[in-house]
Formats: sequence, C-alpha cells, structure tokens
Amino acid sequence: MTDIPIDDSTIRAAERLHGVAFTDAERAQMRDNLAPQIELSLRRRAVRLPNPLPPATLFDPRLPGFTLPAQAALTIPLAAPPLPEHDTDIAFAPVRHLTAWLAAGTLTALRLTEIYLERIARIAPALHCFATVTPDVARAQAARADALRAAGTILGPLHGIPYAVKDVLDTAGITTGWGAEPFATRVPDTDATIVRRLEAAGAVLLGKTSVGALAYGDIWYGGRTRNPWNPEEGSRGSSAGSASATAAGLVGFSIGTETLGSILAPSARCGATGLRPTFGRVSRAGAMALCWSLDKIGPICRAVDDIAFVLDAINGFDAADEASIAAPFGWNATRPATDLRVGYIAADFTDPLDIAALDAVRALGIAPLPLTLPDLPYDALSNILFAEAAAAFEELTLDDTDDRLTRQDPGAWPNSFRKARFLSAVDHIQLDRLRRRVMQEMDRIFRGIDVLVAPLNTGHMTIIGNMTGHPALTIRASFTALRTREMPAFLHAEARQSEGPPHDVPHPITLMSGLFDEAAALTLGRALEAHFGIAERRPPVK
Repeated sequence: MTDIPIDDSTIRAAERLHGVAFTDAERAQMRDNLAPQIELSLRRRAVRLPNPLPPATLFDPRLPGFTLPAQAALTIPLAAPPLPEHDTDIAFAPVRHLTAWLAAGTLTALRLTEIYLERIARIAPALHCFATVTPDVARAQAARADALRAAGTILGPLHGIPYAVKDVLDTAGITTGWGAEPFATRVPDTDATIVRRLEAAGAVLLGKTSVGALAYGDIWYGGRTRNPWNPEEGSRGSSAGSASATAAGLVGFSIGTETLGSILAPSARCGATGLRPTFGRVSRAGAMALCWSLDKIGPICRAVDDIAFVLDAINGFDAADEASIAAPFGWNATRPATDLRVGYIAADFTDPLDIAALDAVRALGIAPLPLTLPDLPYDALSNILFAEAAAAFEELTLDDTDDRLTRQDPGAWPNSFRKARFLSAVDHIQLDRLRRRVMQEMDRIFRGIDVLVAPLNTGHMTIIGNMTGHPALTIRASFTALRTREMPAFLHAEARQSEGPPHDVPHPITLMSGLFDEAAALTLGRALEAHFGIAERRPPVK
C-alpha cells in the first residue's frame, strides 16, 4: 500500500472525503511524509486486539464535583392476587406477583419454568426471538431454587424467576454468537458477570435471546426478530429478542444492552418496560464490546416494579470492567410522584400521543417545566459510535469477512465500518469535546429537575442520553393503530409504513433521570403506569 505514489491528485481526493481544502504548497509539504504516517497505521493493524480490550482513555459520565444521589432502601410491595388457574395468566404475571406466589408456596420454580419452556417451544419460532434455548440448564437451576427454598434459603426476590439474556453476553459452554455469522459457533468458557450475579440471585436461565447482528437492528443469522403485537414487522433495536420474548410472556424478565437505543427502541415497539441504566452502574465484563464508551446493560420487564428487582440484582462495582463505577441502588416504591421536579423539552412534543402522555404527568398533580436545549449538532455525535464500532470489529473489514453478515444495505454495519475508515481523528477528538459540552448541558438541566419526560422518536434525547450516560426508562403510554413499520436505518430516522391493514401497537414515553438516580424515573414511571392502566394488556399471542 505504501508503495503506491502519493501525488497531489491523491491528496485532493482525500480532502474531499474529509471536507477540507489545502493549497498546492500545502500538498507539496505532505507528499513526502504521508507514507511514514500510513506505515505506522499498517504496523498497528498487524497487532490484532481482542474485542473486550478497551481504549486507554475511559469514559466517565461524572463531571467534576458530582456526588452520588442518596438511595432509599429497596422497598416494593409484594401483595399479589391468588394464583391464576391458567398457565397463560401465570406466564404474563409481573415478577412481583411471581415472587409472591413462589414465597407462598402456591407456585414452584420448576412449574414456572415448564410453563415458559412450553411457551418458548410453541411461540418463539414464529417470533425468531431465541437464539438458543437451554431447557436442561433451566430445569436444573429451577430444581436447585426449589430445594433451597424448601431448606429455608431465599436468595432474593428473583429466586426461582426464569429469565433470558441477550446473546451478546457470555454463558459458559453455551453458544454466544452475537447474532452474526462470523461468530455463530462461538462458545465462551466463562459466564459474563451479569449472568453470575443473576444465578447468585436465584434466577433461572431459559436461554439466549436473539440480537441484531453485532448489536444493531433486529436482523440476525436466524432471521428477523418479530414484534408480538404485529409479527409482520421487526422488533427494531438489537435487544430485539429480549423485548419480544418479554412482551410475549415467554420469560419472567430479560436482559438487554444499549449503545444507542437498543433497550429503549425494542421495548417501546414491543410494549415492554425497559431501563437503560447509568453508564458504569452494571458490569459489562463478559459482554461483546461494540462501543466501549457507550455500551450499557439493563433489564427488560413487564412492569416498573420488576425493573427495580432486576437492577438491584445486577448492580455493583466489578473490577473486571474498567468503566465500572461503585454506586448503590435503592428505591422506595411508595414515594409519591408529586415529590418530583419534572421537565420536558417543549420543541420535542409534536405528536398528539406524546402530548397526551405529558398531560398524564399533569393529571398526577405535577406541573412539568418547559425546557430548551442549545442549538448543537447532536446527531454528529453518532460518529463516535461508528468509529468505536469499526475499531471493535476491524478484522471484519480488513479480512473482508463482513460479507458474511446477512444485512448488507447502506445503513448496515459492513458499510458503516468501511465508511468509518474515512473519519478524521482530529474530528473525533473534537466530537469528544462536543460530548463533554453536552454533558455540561445535561448537568445544568438536572440541577433543576429530577426527571425529564421525552418522546422516543422525536428530538435528540436518545443520542444525548446515551452520550452523557444518563439512565432512561421507557413504558407503554397508549396504543395506536399503525400499519406495519419498516425499521429505519438509524434510530432518529422516520419509520416507513406499509399499505397493509393497521395493527394496534403500543406507543411509549421515556423518562430520563439524573446520573445514578434511576429511582426518580422509576417513581414517575410507577405512577404513570398506574394512571395509564394498560400495563397488563397482552399482545395477540396465546
């Protein structure tokens, strides 16, 4: 490559790719010393770096002077109705009810596990929401949970609750294929930290949920994960299988990951309740690295209370994750929402359904404050994601194995990885500085409020919140009749609709809160969940 002569025409072509312009004299200065610069890059590329190895510069969402918010003790009422007669009603029950029935002895972990395994075998194939099912592991863990309970040992509120984990999280001896053909036979030797923590909490692993290839979208080597409310459409973000399986009543809860909307977007589309925790709260050790400064792991459930149970089990510092931050978690679910200061970006509320959700906040007795954001190129920050992702999977581009991925359209990873080779390192540093500016703006906003109410598909809060590391909770706010939606190439792009008949599908609202203050979002989310009164509505799967 360095043997190719570098002349003025080569430099001019590079200028166009980077949006800069130099003079003939400036090009003449570069001609003879660009080759050594390229040579250094080639020498570095010869060193293959393992996927988990992070950059030396680590992201920390905390600005100077930040202090962790006070945390209440975890207090969630566990009252439940009598155990239903029908297995379907048990399957769709929230974790707080399942926990109460297990504690009362009216339900066993083994029976609950068999209920979910039967539903997975019958329903999951049409939804393409499971990459691997682990019935033997599930039955063994359920039997252990029942034996421990009979002996008087209770490991916590998740004791005996079956769940599934997104297939980017390592499970020892169980295929973890990252949704991508080049890794489809990958079998790790160890469990991810989060898997170990859930096992220690007594949860029962049902299997691995499908993931859009390399944590993008809903297309993977097993097909396209489907929305249980409308199986004609995909379930959107890369935690596609986790959201679909949870909404369809195939698991008690599931685990997803988010880099730029991959928990919130599929949860919203599938009508699940999803939490993107504060960056650094949940260990990513044993997770596929897509973007070291953006990746987060969080729960997907059917109720707000359940989110807290799961977050409590997976929270905690882990030295194996260089970005891990020690932060306690607690939440008093009985705290009144009227204690909260709530804001919203006024310009983002243009959809009548989003406006109705904001009116629901007012109906709780809260007066939300209209806020504004400075006019900044927030969308440009997405190039941080593309640069990190292209680095994480550089070998696919350099070895030309990216052709093995099913998705090959202009918005898919193969093309994005190739384009990222032309991103400027100087621009990347400037984007990092812009990111800090945006962090400062969010710090300013959350000095005056506790929760920011935001639409998922309007405005910039998805990219802002992910770049600043703020937590966000998405819940169902209403339902609307929509024709089948095609997934846009990027989260902020407008979805296209088919000409077919409309389907009744969920419409979400998102609640962002201050760093490590998930409790504030949960408090407002719990109040809104009760106000909307639709959390128990089920998709048309039996």
